[in-house]
Amino acid sequence: MKIDEQLKALSRNAVEVISEAELIEKLREQRPLRIKLGMDPTAPDLHLGHTIALQKLADFQRQGHTVIFLVGDFTAMIGDPTGRSETRPSLSAQQIKENAETYQKQVFKVLEPRNTEIRFNSEWMSKIRAEDLIKIAAQISVARLLERDDFEIRLEEGRPLFLHELLYPLIQGYDSVALKADVEIGGTDQKFNMLVGRELQRAFGQPAQVVMTLPILEGLDGTRKMSKSLRNYVGVIEQPEEIFGKLMSISDHLMVKYYELLTAATAEEIARIKSGAIHPMEAKKRLAAEIVTRYHGADAAQKARAYFETKFQRREVPQEVPTFRIAQALWICELIKQLGFTTSTSEARRLIAQGAVRVDGEVITDANYRFTPGEQSLLEVGKRRIAKIQK
Repeated sequence: MKIDEQLKALSRNAVEVISEAELIEKLREQRPLRIKLGMDPTAPDLHLGHTIALQKLADFQRQGHTVIFLVGDFTAMIGDPTGRSETRPSLSAQQIKENAETYQKQVFKVLEPRNTEIRFNSEWMSKIRAEDLIKIAAQISVARLLERDDFEIRLEEGRPLFLHELLYPLIQGYDSVALKADVEIGGTDQKFNMLVGRELQRAFGQPAQVVMTLPILEGLDGTRKMSKSLRNYVGVIEQPEEIFGKLMSISDHLMVKYYELLTAATAEEIARIKSGAIHPMEAKKRLAAEIVTRYHGADAAQKARAYFETKFQRREVPQEVPTFRIAQALWICELIKQLGFTTSTSEARRLIAQGAVRVDGEVITDANYRFTPGEQSLLEVGKRRIAKIQK
């Protein structure tokens, strides 16, 4: 591809490229560029908001470049202060390790393994001596760090701002030095940290990386950033029926943005959706099916669509409902976890407290309830998770 064609393909959906001229110069070198994306393993699963950046890495891979998926196992111990009004609680080393392992498996649902480096910033940060850290810190002034909006707001409001949080942008920036990154990709909320990377690379005698910012994806509520903690997310490895059902719940306006950021739909196809040439219900089903297909395959998408139409449009119990057998009475929260409807018994407790768990149509309100198997019972968790339980 010509340089201008490459630039158009690579910058699709980008909010800002700093700088486009520098990216053109790097592309003209006709070598595989090193494209960096860092994510801290602060939660066990990736969601659709994360995939916007992963898809951009895949765009670079298709042009023959090397992508570096950086697992911030060291920075996760600090906790990214971006957008935080208070200090983020620290994670244990075991939590970080477990979350990092799931990240590695999930990224290859989007990326090609052969052109991907999986790296951990503990590789170099755990070996940094105090004098090395002082040398890094000497490159950026305190005034520069306090330019970050969230830091400034917290100081104005009298909220604590701890020294280790000021180190976060420095460490993220130094990751670019350690990896010799040519391009760093991240959400618009990461712009400050990525620009620090440019400054540190210059200070350490390297060419400055190009910074490419991408849009932040709103969650299912249509207002706040997609986040597992806000429970407005769609997880990449959730059950196909759950993904399909969640996407069917979004507004028509948000559906268009999801098409733009999460699919390969052309401008003409999106224009037809906006104009109403495709009925919003059908357009939403196509969106849900495309995303389920991407992460679970076409067969799973077809079954998820049939499940949705049977249960929510015709109000019938779908034939595809999975059947499970248990030999003896089982604590309801443990049963829900074992079925894969939640990742923990504490999450199951929360769903019971919210009135979201039903057995044979009856709402379960007692979190200590023990499920006794009969000939066949129907267990429903939320609107979309359903299973037949037999002896």
